[in-house]
Amino acid sequence: MLEILPDGGAERWLVRVDGRDQSHVDLRDPTRLAFDYVRRIGDVLDAVAPAGEPIRVVHVGGAGLTLPRYVAATRATSAQVVLEPDEALTARVREELPLPRRSGIKVRPIDGVAGIAALRDGYADVVVVDAFVDGRVPHDLLERDHLVDVGRVLVPGGCYVLNLADQAPFALARDVVAGLLESFTSIMVSAEPATLRGRRPGNLVLTAARGEVPLDALRGRARSSASPYTVLDQRLVSDTLGGGRPLLRGPS
Repeated sequence: MLEILPDGGAERWLVRVDGRDQSHVDLRDPTRLAFDYVRRIGDVLDAVAPAGEPIRVVHVGGAGLTLPRYVAATRATSAQVVLEPDEALTARVREELPLPRRSGIKVRPIDGVAGIAALRDGYADVVVVDAFVDGRVPHDLLERDHLVDVGRVLVPGGCYVLNLADQAPFALARDVVAGLLESFTSIMVSAEPATLRGRRPGNLVLTAARGEVPLDALRGRARSSASPYTVLDQRLVSDTLGGGRPLLRGPS
């Protein structure tokens, strides 16, 4: 069941699917990112290029289109493609939470694997994956072959950003990290300290690059954030989330 609910402020809305909060949208101020993990993804999007410079972004997962709205507000004239197979969800969001005019946001009714496969080599500066079904990222978005394909569509130096829900001992994150390290040259992970200490489940934001991840900029953001978070560099990622095996294609 899809619900679009007011959230305690003028033009602030929650998009909820089957009882799970999927997106928070502030129509008056699209730069306001209410969910902590979304703010961390926004920090990465801020760091991948000089402030205000347009970038080309592919978003896997749409829901309320919070991050595409953020990029449109902070990097005007950016070209953005959203891969969202749920056409009914997109239609409802467009009707009740309309996008600004000339936003540069195009929504394609296709799943992430097929949508990425259809893109040309070197198409995107950034690929952001924030897609969940029943509280989990679909397995096919985490498989080795798909991660290789993501690397193909990124420009040299481009970044892949993944929101992954996990908890200690991080079996899933370890396997995804192993897959990313086969296709990308650098990686970092951000998370709430309590999640890394195993006190509660949480969202890990994995950022991998065909080049260097924006580590220094993200460390500064982590310290100054309203909800401070921890940034793991590649050595700490290996120490904390190493030992996994790349995920292979599941049964069809």
